[in-house]
Amino acid sequence: MSTATAPAPIGAITRSGPSLLSLTLRHAKFSVLETIRTPIAVVGNLLFPTLAMFFFVVPQASVAGNPLFATAAVGQLAMFSVMSTFLFTFGSGVAEDRALPFEGYIRTLPAGAAPRMLGRVLAGCLYALVSLIPLGVGGALFTQATAPPATVLLAALMVLVVGLPFLMLGLAIGYRMSSKAAIAVVQAVLFPLAFAGGLFLPAEIFPSWLNTLSQALPSRAGRDLLIQVLTGQQAYALALPVLIAWGLLFTALAVLAYRRDEGRRFN
Repeated sequence: MSTATAPAPIGAITRSGPSLLSLTLRHAKFSVLETIRTPIAVVGNLLFPTLAMFFFVVPQASVAGNPLFATAAVGQLAMFSVMSTFLFTFGSGVAEDRALPFEGYIRTLPAGAAPRMLGRVLAGCLYALVSLIPLGVGGALFTQATAPPATVLLAALMVLVVGLPFLMLGLAIGYRMSSKAAIAVVQAVLFPLAFAGGLFLPAEIFPSWLNTLSQALPSRAGRDLLIQVLTGQQAYALALPVLIAWGLLFTALAVLAYRRDEGRRFN
């Protein structure tokens, strides 16, 4: 006696769609391809921190010739590079995308905006890491900056971590403002924070009032924590709490800006 398997009811067999990870990687890939289609954007991101090193660090023999000072200087410019990448990628970049019909379409898909957002974050982190390569090579060849390979890898991870508040700030700007306004605001925010945070000139040479003010900024907190990893110099005691506080504030602003934009588009 044989048995026959009853056919499954219509609709009982379903095919699962792509996973969140798969969709995220696809969006990251497309984001990278979209960016490299405009080579000047990639070249500028790669060269500006390195050029700053040749203008501000290499000509100063007292800095470039001292391993401790040179390593700290390269770390400062690495922090500036990641700040710049995150603010422009997630500030003006998001604002420009919001003006495109395709961005609104993506946010109506069943997968939601998460894959697009996470893909953009992965692509932004990749841009930030790539921008550090010529800076590190230039520092090794033209200054006395030095660090063990394990320390360099740890510092590369650390610079992404301390850059997260600026990623969230970029999202807050990008979802709150138009593309033209976002570019102006990013520039107005980036350079004062970089200067006051000790990314162009060592914070140790600041007057006392500026040094005190600087310690309340996320750029100074991130800079000191990164230099601690690179050189072993202890960051000031409140560096980590300051960075976390600004990170939470910028995250809250980013969430509010996203919800406001979503409400205006879909309500």
